Amino acid sequence: MENEAVDQEQDATARRRLRRRVLVASVAGCAVLGGALALLPSGPGPARPAAPAPGARALTAVTSGVPAALPDLAALIERRERRVRDRPRDAVSWAVLGSAYVEQGRRTARPAYYPKAEKALRASLKVRARNAGALDGMAALANARRDFGAALTWAEAALQADPKRWTAYPQLIDAHTGLGQYRAAERALDRLLKLRSGPAVRATAAAVYRDRGRDEDAAAALSDAAAGARTPAERAAYLERAGQLAFERGDTDVALRHFREAVRLDPDQRAALAGQGRALAALGRTTEAVTAYRAALARQPCPEYALELGELYESLGLGQAARVQYDQLRERAARAAAAGVDEELVLGRFEADHGDPESAVDRLREEWRRQPGIAVADALGWALHRAGDGEEALKFARRATDRAKGGTVRSALYSYHLGMIERELGREGPARRHLQEALRISPRFSPTLVPRAQEALQELGEPSLEDVPDFEDWSAGE
Repeated sequence: MENEAVDQEQDATARRRLRRRVLVASVAGCAVLGGALALLPSGPGPARPAAPAPGARALTAVTSGVPAALPDLAALIERRERRVRDRPRDAVSWAVLGSAYVEQGRRTARPAYYPKAEKALRASLKVRARNAGALDGMAALANARRDFGAALTWAEAALQADPKRWTAYPQLIDAHTGLGQYRAAERALDRLLKLRSGPAVRATAAAVYRDRGRDEDAAAALSDAAAGARTPAERAAYLERAGQLAFERGDTDVALRHFREAVRLDPDQRAALAGQGRALAALGRTTEAVTAYRAALARQPCPEYALELGELYESLGLGQAARVQYDQLRERAARAAAAGVDEELVLGRFEADHGDPESAVDRLREEWRRQPGIAVADALGWALHRAGDGEEALKFARRATDRAKGGTVRSALYSYHLGMIERELGREGPARRHLQEALRISPRFSPTLVPRAQEALQELGEPSLEDVPDFEDWSAGE
């Protein structure tokens, strides 16, 4: 029995040793196999977590201040509409629903969404007054309606309710910019950068940099934003803004690439479709440009796009087609006004060049009184010029390009307007410089205005010693 017990113990020991050797061999084999597999093309790999539902993606986007895809927004709106019907005292759901309506209206240029947004946001505030989400949404709504004074009030209220609510800062910055308060916008950006980083913040910073004439910084910030975007819709939105900036800088081919990539990533990126039209027209590819503009307008009936397409038709000698676009512009602006949207800037620009300049002056004077931004200064100056008041026109055109007063945007259009006003007043030296500057900034900034700038320069001829700028001209450019 003793010998049998010893034999059993020896067998058990042998089995343990064998198991250890098998285990070691298995580990070694796995290591070798893993190294071999690492050299092979990767396969499907382990199962990934399921992607969030469309409504959940849009909820994340809306509440974190980033662009959302239109189908996702529609799914979010449908869910929140059901929820507030079931729970009418759910302040958070009312705020989310209102903010989603704002984004849907902005992305589609359908102003009918804005009264619905206001109703939802006010319902949220009725349930809970100091509600930062709803206050933030009201600021976004006011900015979408171009009511920058109201946007400033709502954004400041949102930050009082929640000083660390970083999504209120982009609304605050847009409001300051619309009111011509560019240094205040910079200070707000500084506070935002201390609170938050990420793609949405970089895109906001890019807008401020662009307004301050820091185009290189703006382009770098948008590149960073696009690289860090988490969804195709978000990346497409930042690429569309990069395309706008590239076009303003005269990099038309780069702009077209950005716009096309944006549409590839998000076919609902309608602003990028219009951007394609703008870039293609500048490149002389007018048939493609018309197609792009018409596609953009079919999906996003924005008055500004109708104006651009109408002017393109005019440049092609298609007066009747242009008039159709101008009629649609008026109709769309009227519908927008009924929903509380301020379209006076685009209407003023239209009337100055294609309608009644005196009406344009009246519209833009009132707009300047309410929200004196640089874009309004430029448009009002041009309307005054078209109405025959050159001296007052010069004051506003200079303000739009005066660095000391916030006119730091490097805009070919603004320089063109200033140069043509100076030419009309007989200030040939400054006129020549500013028209040349317009063509340096962007040699193809407009299919209709570039030929006029070139013709005016040819008439002005070469500079002479008498073209030395006077003190007033120098101080206007400081």
